[in-house]
Amino acid sequence: MSDHHTYKKVELVGSSRTSIEDAIQNAISECSKSVKNLEWFEVVETRGHIVSAKVAHYQVTVKIGFKIENS
Repeated sequence: MSDHHTYKKVELVGSSRTSIEDAIQNAISECSKSVKNLEWFEVVETRGHIVSAKVAHYQVTVKIGFKIENS
């Protein structure tokens, strides 16, 4: 093991009909299917879709950080 770690971030947009928290979790869950060593997330943008004066969808842009394997 090295004495340092190297990380990378990817940016995703998660969505949910239920909540902002679900939109974040959906993005993380999908990311984890193809990216290993997830470490943290940052919400960089929050928005939604309105239908008939009600929230129809929540959307969040998240940056997800992960450790480069063997770093």
